[in-house]
Amino acid sequence: MRILFIAVVFMFTLASNAQEVQWISWQEAVALSKSDDIPKKVFVDVYTDWCGWCKKMDKDTFQNPEVAAYMTENYYMVKMDAEGKDPITYDGRTFNFVAQGRRGYHELAAALLQGKMSYPTVIFLDEELKMLSPVPGYQKVKPFMKIARYFGENIYKEKDWKAYSSSK
Repeated sequence: MRILFIAVVFMFTLASNAQEVQWISWQEAVALSKSDDIPKKVFVDVYTDWCGWCKKMDKDTFQNPEVAAYMTENYYMVKMDAEGKDPITYDGRTFNFVAQGRRGYHELAAALLQGKMSYPTVIFLDEELKMLSPVPGYQKVKPFMKIARYFGENIYKEKDWKAYSSSK
């Protein structure tokens, strides 16, 4: 009975220590990228509350332990509501919500998505918040990890995506 109790406690401890993505705001990522001695790249998940594929990607991809551990180690993880109402000031400019049609959009989300308002879309930025690439659409774990490593390990500096994606 004692061994069973120890096994249950051990399994509970492992489960409670599972890596989870700690999402932060855009402002927090900007502040961290300026204050950390060794800043990370920035990853932005642009979503909407009504997007079913966004919710599926949260559940299936971002909550995967391998994804969560890798992304937390290599990126500041930003969750951005493309229809968020709060103004965001960045780089001397204030980005606001724009009411349009039934829903509207946030100007910073539109800028990051380069005007292509498609959800989910994830954005990879370098340590200086310069665009590496937007990646539109739902991504399963394996293809997502390939993309995340391509930018996270600076492979993009040595190989173009086509050469990298056809390898391994």
